[in-house]
Amino acid sequence: MRTLIAVPTYQEAGNVAGVIRRIRAVVPEAEILVIDDASPDGTANIAEAAGQELGHVSVLRRPGKSGLGSAYRDGFAWALERGFEVVVEMDADLSHDPASLPDLLQAVAKGADLALGSRYVAGGGIPRWTWHRRALSRWGNRYASWALGLDIADATSGFRAYRADTLRDIDLASVRADGYGFQIEMAFLVVRAGGKVVEVPIQFADRTQGNSKMSSRIVVEALGLVTWWGVHERLHQRRLGRRASPG
Repeated sequence: MRTLIAVPTYQEAGNVAGVIRRIRAVVPEAEILVIDDASPDGTANIAEAAGQELGHVSVLRRPGKSGLGSAYRDGFAWALERGFEVVVEMDADLSHDPASLPDLLQAVAKGADLALGSRYVAGGGIPRWTWHRRALSRWGNRYASWALGLDIADATSGFRAYRADTLRDIDLASVRADGYGFQIEMAFLVVRAGGKVVEVPIQFADRTQGNSKMSSRIVVEALGLVTWWGVHERLHQRRLGRRASPG
């Protein structure tokens, strides 16, 4: 399957060359797209230099910092225009181990429409997180699954592989969430479209260079959106039930 690895970046000068090299070593046949939001530290230039050395690396330069969800939407559009069959999304900070890429791609090859790198299934984990950070993430995922009726343990995971045909079935222009909310919304839309989701265990590692881009605003936004989507979906199902009832 023709595969694109989409890697959004902002201020990742210390990480981007390393992640490109590790991706290339594990899945040499895949192409890599770095989606850079005008990083002032030269991230895009470093990525282009690595691409000239290794080949099959493209850099999509965006005019400013527009958010993770927006970056992935642009990356998906770029991939679909060029006929890729699988699109992988992963972070540039090496919190997502490229060694797990073959497992995600194998899950898609075996029929998954969305293969999720999951921290919360058997074999997955977050070795260096504090208990309260782990609890917040775990309960946030449980709330999202309950509110949206998802049988998914780690809907917020940003390490995942999509079948391109599944992305074509989703109205990507309508997806507006960012951060955790974007990941949850995309998983929800795949399930609602009838797609098959498979969770693949991963070990998640905190970044060692640079600063986290996640903020409390994005977490609060995600929880609010999940609540709204859940209420909207239940009202929608109730209306469908009324229309289907006799009399």
